Amino acid sequence: MPPWIYRLLAVVFGTIVGLWAVFNVTQRLRSLLIILLISLFLSIALEPGVKFLHSKGWRRGWATGFMFAIVLVGASLFVGLMVPLVIDQTVKFVDQVPSYIEDMAGFAERFGIELSPERASEALTNFDTNLQSIAADVAGSVFGVGQALLNTVFQLLTIGLFTFYMTAEGPRFRRTVCSVLSPDRQREVLRAWEIAIDKTGGYFYSRALLAGVSAAIGWAVFSIIGIPFALALGLWMGLLSQFVPVVGTYLGGALPLLIALLESPTRAIAVVVYVVVYQQIENYLLAPKITERTMALHPAVSFGSAIAGATLMGVPGALMALPTAATVQAFVSSYLERHEVVDSDLTEEDSVDSDSDSLPEGES
Repeated sequence: MPPWIYRLLAVVFGTIVGLWAVFNVTQRLRSLLIILLISLFLSIALEPGVKFLHSKGWRRGWATGFMFAIVLVGASLFVGLMVPLVIDQTVKFVDQVPSYIEDMAGFAERFGIELSPERASEALTNFDTNLQSIAADVAGSVFGVGQALLNTVFQLLTIGLFTFYMTAEGPRFRRTVCSVLSPDRQREVLRAWEIAIDKTGGYFYSRALLAGVSAAIGWAVFSIIGIPFALALGLWMGLLSQFVPVVGTYLGGALPLLIALLESPTRAIAVVVYVVVYQQIENYLLAPKITERTMALHPAVSFGSAIAGATLMGVPGALMALPTAATVQAFVSSYLERHEVVDSDLTEEDSVDSDSDSLPEGES
């Protein structure tokens, strides 16, 4: 055999061993790599706010701490409002179970089904006994639940630590990355970084503004309708409808609808009417004005990106999917040369389609 065959075999063998080692190391460090990716994503999202405060004379460390304080206060407010709601509605549901049983018995009799309240109560008593045994088993695994909770808290603190340093030391971090690249490569990296900051920051701040508007209007409407915990439900609907891709509007409106059903069917109908009307107002009046300069993703691309992100990384991937897709689209589009399209029946658009293409991402 020629002498270069041995070198080729050695290169192939070394490449296989190297790829195998990288794969195994990546699998073992997967959780850390995901934490670093989430931290980088959050630092990019915070960069416009920190940069604005820095331009006003703030040190980057103090500006980053101020942005963190805003996020922490908002999260604490949301949790503090949601916990009493969950406890109160659970207690109310348990208290109303006997009346639900009687209503179910009366409804079943219309279809010739015998479901007496006594038999239903007996079944409920047996269910309560089984529930107590299940609770005893669950109590035996409290240590495991506590360990999982501590692990979650540790991961959140780790993400917060990495995010803080990536944001506060952003210029130094970017200089370190660029120092190992040639000048041409540095320009390309900084260009991609600037596009990512523009798209990701614009996405989060525009969505935060829309969430605030939705929460304020929802609070007022739910108070008028007479639903308890109107502020908490308004915040819930505002956050989920804006930050959960594709199905956020439906998840956000499901909880107020359920609470309204526990009060009266009339109030539930009023909630459905409000959700439908507000969604149309947001789609055609609010969102186009607020998000017109942030992202321009087709709804199908938004849907596919959300599914891909959720498949790869779960909930964090779904949340990061839309700004990531917009960043990639903007970066690739900057290198594409576009030409005038020839006239054809296959490329003719009417005014309705043109208007629908201008809708914000993830809306329909």
